[in-house]
Amino acid sequence: MYACSPKWDEDWISQEDLDTYLSLLSDKIRPSIYGPDHIDLNSGLHFTGGEPFLNFDLLLQATETARVYNIPSTFVETNCYWCTADEGAEKRMRLLKQAGLDGIMISVNPFLLEHVPFERTLRAIKIAKRIFGKNTMVYQTFFYRQFKQLVVASTLTFSEYTNRIGIGSLNHAEVIPMGRLPYQLGYLFQKRPAQSFFDQSCSRRLTSPQHVHIDNYGNYIGGFCGGISLGDCHDPSFFFNGINLDERPVLKALITDIEELYKLGKEYQYEDIPEGYASTCHLCLDIRKHLVQRSDNFAELTPAQMYTQF
Repeated sequence: MYACSPKWDEDWISQEDLDTYLSLLSDKIRPSIYGPDHIDLNSGLHFTGGEPFLNFDLLLQATETARVYNIPSTFVETNCYWCTADEGAEKRMRLLKQAGLDGIMISVNPFLLEHVPFERTLRAIKIAKRIFGKNTMVYQTFFYRQFKQLVVASTLTFSEYTNRIGIGSLNHAEVIPMGRLPYQLGYLFQKRPAQSFFDQSCSRRLTSPQHVHIDNYGNYIGGFCGGISLGDCHDPSFFFNGINLDERPVLKALITDIEELYKLGKEYQYEDIPEGYASTCHLCLDIRKHLVQRSDNFAELTPAQMYTQF
């Protein structure tokens, strides 16, 4: 979805920036409907990445900072690669709990199973339930149960998985055709020409207050639209003063009609993918990739690595 990759630079968020962003958000984050000490998927504050446990000290600092600002319903998302032994996994979870983390979300799906042995996922779930109790989310339980039935202990490549199960189970995986996915797994989708996606606006997706991200560069990202910055949180005035769309032509096009972005791409000699596109998001990203390669005039198309690490 975000074109994450080991090829990216290690641009970890700084403690100073953590303090800036969390102080800015502190009175704007809604707690879980079950209370500020509980978690659910689209409430509170979640620490994510990439994989946040790649820098455990930073994750611990972020958790402590969130507690200073009394931010409710805090949790971390993880793929559990680090759960190689009970003692080490329990120590890390207890440190996070003591630092103020309310819960943990453990990701389980066929894409992670390619790289993370399932035995580590099982270990994480077992220990997390002991430490965080009901504030342990398994996302998604469908695959957790399926992998247990398959008696998977180690890893399983995506092709091995689909050969054994078929592609029907992917309906449970939220295989959203955006980011790197339509380029790597485009064969899963029926392709259509660009014109079939016209008359669609991304306004609601980009401006929804329900699920947003701030990346390690300070970009405010609406929904899941990686690589499109609504503003720089180092200067949060855009929260209150609005966005000058004349200075952000890609945003202006997207909240109007995807056809406007297509026309903008054509001004920069964009060429359609002959076999077509898997989704509106696929069309959008392919045009944005082209614009970044052709011009530095689009401040909203950042970070640049989102468009080069494919």
